Amino acid sequence: MQNLKIGIPFIELQQVDSTNNYATALVRAGMAQSGTVVLAHEQTKGRGQRSKSWNTKGSGNITMSVLITPDRGLEKMFLFSMAVAAGVHRFFNNHVPDDVTIKWPNDLYWRDRKAGGILIENIIQNGEWKYSVVGIGININQTDFAAIVTKAVSLKQITGRDYDVLLLAKELCGHLEWGIGLLMRHEEAVVHYYHQHLFMKDAEVRLKKENRVFSTIVKGVNASGELITNNGIEALFSVGEVEWLL
Repeated sequence: MQNLKIGIPFIELQQVDSTNNYATALVRAGMAQSGTVVLAHEQTKGRGQRSKSWNTKGSGNITMSVLITPDRGLEKMFLFSMAVAAGVHRFFNNHVPDDVTIKWPNDLYWRDRKAGGILIENIIQNGEWKYSVVGIGININQTDFAAIVTKAVSLKQITGRDYDVLLLAKELCGHLEWGIGLLMRHEEAVVHYYHQHLFMKDAEVRLKKENRVFSTIVKGVNASGELITNNGIEALFSVGEVEWLL
């Protein structure tokens, strides 16, 4: 990741099933280059966390994937995820100064509503971390979320303005460079930024694990990506192990 330049090349597509699928195909074909960005104006089979879909029509949202060659070991995967989340947060916070947070593991929230999400798919060969395919979806101009169960919000809904998605996507590239560059220089600074903006940190939340619903206090996230909570006894939860009840 030394001297990583994100957005060169920058591939703009009108429609694709999934930008992550497209980017992964570049890797499989031996045509990948670290820093490549794939942006689609319409994504028909996008994927989110917990097997949820993330589709977009028209020019409403940023839906893009970034190819990055990590220079870290497998044990640093979640620190890399934190760095990406920090860059996405910094980008959105540049347009919306208040109430922007990172919801564990790496969703973008404004107040109690989801503004975006990140899905990182890692390509590992012979025990080595070869590529990360970083899928990013951010609601920009979309205002109708009737078909989405999770409460969602867009940049336009917050600010009342229309945006040029292509220009914002290229702006986002710079913020991602900042986040990953920070990881390369000072890992603890990335951890600090992530926790400084962590959704509901030190607050009581309701979580669901299988059929059990319980209240607990969010204390942080460790380097392995486990959520740290405390309701009298400290507990750790892996990504996907619990569901937030907001």
